[in-house]
Amino acid sequence: MGPKKSLKVAGALAVAALALSACGTSGGGTSGGGNAVAKTSIGDGEGQVSILAWPGYVEDGSNDPKVNWVKPFEEQTGCKVSFKPFGTSDEAVTLMRTGQYDVISASGDASLRLIAGGDVQPVNVGLLKNYADVYPFLKDKAWNTVDGKNYGMPHGWGANVLMYRTDKVSPAPTSWSSVFTDAGKNAGKVTAYDSPIYIADAALYLMKHKPELGIKNPYALDKDQLAAAVSLLKDQRKNVGEYWNDVVKSVQSFASGGTVIGTTWQVGANIAKADGAKVETVLPEEGATGWSDTWMIGAKTKNPNCSYKWLDYIASPKANAQVAEYFGESPANPLACALTEDKNHCATYHSGDASYADKIWYWTTPVATCLDGRKDTTCTDYSEWTKAWTEIKG
Repeated sequence: MGPKKSLKVAGALAVAALALSACGTSGGGTSGGGNAVAKTSIGDGEGQVSILAWPGYVEDGSNDPKVNWVKPFEEQTGCKVSFKPFGTSDEAVTLMRTGQYDVISASGDASLRLIAGGDVQPVNVGLLKNYADVYPFLKDKAWNTVDGKNYGMPHGWGANVLMYRTDKVSPAPTSWSSVFTDAGKNAGKVTAYDSPIYIADAALYLMKHKPELGIKNPYALDKDQLAAAVSLLKDQRKNVGEYWNDVVKSVQSFASGGTVIGTTWQVGANIAKADGAKVETVLPEEGATGWSDTWMIGAKTKNPNCSYKWLDYIASPKANAQVAEYFGESPANPLACALTEDKNHCATYHSGDASYADKIWYWTTPVATCLDGRKDTTCTDYSEWTKAWTEIKG
């Protein structure tokens, strides 16, 4: 994705971002959906499909006449698309629970909440011809598969990387310690992602630097492990100048020098560089959190055939290339890499780099059933993380 396109979609993200109170599930199970059974065949389309998604995922030419993958889908299937953008995963969950939408693009910090709440249905991936081509490391994962049931089509993915001003931060950082234990070196000019899921970033750091805590998965924290992460984040808070969920404002802060180091998305770095900011990104030695979105189908959909058709279409090489390049992420389908306008796109976003992907802990909703396999322990769920985040920020 070119810098100008990145800026357009980043602007759309900023417009869509709403300050909603976080909503989580307090239940411990992850086997939502009851006894729902996936479809066994796809019939004729119902003529319509309503889609809830991140801005930039469902482009119909209204933002840019040259960017339109909705029209070809409508022409191929006869399914008219209506689109509702959301700005945060918490907003997405709230909207999907109304039962008014057929399809949603859910990041890992939303997907398990939707599954546990029975808001989405299992998906028969055998009916989706493009599923076979999706990168194997995105399939059958904790955020899209529960009790052996697949709940959707993997979409784009990426890491939450560390960005820094090369003219302000020296030596170049190699560890997340630069925003945690060493954050005081840049007091007031550190930035962090504004969401309860950011607690996982602290947990990942502790997993590597305080092994005595026994953290094996940054999304599976018992009460003591959560308390340790909260303590680290409270210490960090003293040095944070800005928490962000608007990548445009975050980039502007880097450009002005108000921020010199902190977490970002690669698209943010692309925008910053295009604007002339002296920034670089690094995947720190501890690894990083990240996201892998999943296209999921509502449990109450009245348009299941059009929904399946969208899941298959959006993972097709051409459409997946268009989305990945416009939004700023790695495509899920490697065949998309040959179709991007920027022939270096997949290299920039580490597409197909399994060793890079292995260093990423993809957003996964914290639930009471420990995701690290512990059977004799109750882990903290997203509602507890939400309360902790409020406490951290004061």
